[in-house]
Amino acid sequence: MIILDRALAQRHAEGRPVRIGLVGAGYMARGIVAHAHAIRGVEVVAIANRTLERAVRIYSENGAQSVREASTVAEVEDAIARSAPVVTSDPALLCGAEGIDVVMDATGEVELGLRVALEAISQRKHVVLVNAELDATLGPVLKARADDAGVVITNTDGDEPGVTMNLFRYVSTIGLRPVLVGNIKGFIDRHRNPDTQRAFAESVGQGPRMITSFADGTKLSMETTLVANATGFRVARRGMLGHSPAHVKDVLSYFEPDELLDGGLVDYVLGSDPGTGAFVVGYSEHPVHREYLGHFKMGAGPFYVFYTPWHLPQAEAPLTAARAAIFRDASVTPLGAPVCEVLTVAKRDLRAGEVLDGIGGFACYGTIENAGVGRREGLLPMGLSRGCTVVVDVAMDEPIRYADVRVPDGRLADSLRREQDKRFAAA
Repeated sequence: MIILDRALAQRHAEGRPVRIGLVGAGYMARGIVAHAHAIRGVEVVAIANRTLERAVRIYSENGAQSVREASTVAEVEDAIARSAPVVTSDPALLCGAEGIDVVMDATGEVELGLRVALEAISQRKHVVLVNAELDATLGPVLKARADDAGVVITNTDGDEPGVTMNLFRYVSTIGLRPVLVGNIKGFIDRHRNPDTQRAFAESVGQGPRMITSFADGTKLSMETTLVANATGFRVARRGMLGHSPAHVKDVLSYFEPDELLDGGLVDYVLGSDPGTGAFVVGYSEHPVHREYLGHFKMGAGPFYVFYTPWHLPQAEAPLTAARAAIFRDASVTPLGAPVCEVLTVAKRDLRAGEVLDGIGGFACYGTIENAGVGRREGLLPMGLSRGCTVVVDVAMDEPIRYADVRVPDGRLADSLRREQDKRFAAA
């Protein structure tokens, strides 16, 4: 951030801002555009959305007097050249437009987001995923595709995975060894559904399915999967441990030293102050480190808790795009093979013939597991669950296997999942 602010100021002074093409015009997209409008050196120059009116409304909220509509790449490029905000219903136009540096996916949808990411990569565009659902399901193979194309693909800073990775890199850079990383979570009830969450969702201007994915733990599992894949850390058990210290700084009381020094863990704390954000535990036995860290109120060591008590994805997504475009630096991206994944679990007793309604629905929730377990047991990834037909009865809170469902025909996500599994089969 300290380097980025000056780089963006220079881009602004030179009249060459980082130009973002945004796919999606929902809750998160609205906040992203508002913050980008206030940041010198970045611009959201185009928005693609199925409903053009929503995209136009976002621009209007930020002072646009007129917004152009485009149905060809040439029309998008002409609008950008004339500094006119432009909207389209076709995300592929953003991927093909020369005036766009970074394509940002804020759809939260796996199949659509995948098509956007693949097209952007094929057009040599950097990709920012404000889409943990896609990244947790197919992030490793998308990273491999992006590497082959010479572009950056990254999840967004500001959301918990990005906040965690900033801390992880900081702790590593000051000479400590990160050994435990995680989210600060306020509430989980695995059996919440869109009906139980509808009133709250309406009160905060979000959709009930999205709020359900927060409440039932699916989004937490997806976010921690991103961190596992970016750090190489695993989970101690299916679903993680989820201890509840009064404050996150007290999390160390729940772990034995040997647990923390055995390769690194991803986890979360539940109901702990400060109530939101992320944490990283660093380790050092160096006697001078311990002396000085003790003097500066970090404790006696050798384990030290670092935490950030906020997360602001809408504010930092534009900065994520700038990091990718200017420095080719990813905020959150897989190291290689999947380390963890999110499996599908029955939210209630399911009967043969029922169709799963996916993330944030009534039928199932997602929970994190080490990737090797998922492969051995043939478990269905949560990101691929929607539209699958259950072919056997499955009891509540039981994991759902590929063998338990019939997968819809023709989905690109299933094809890429097979490619991912084959590519990393030996890992």
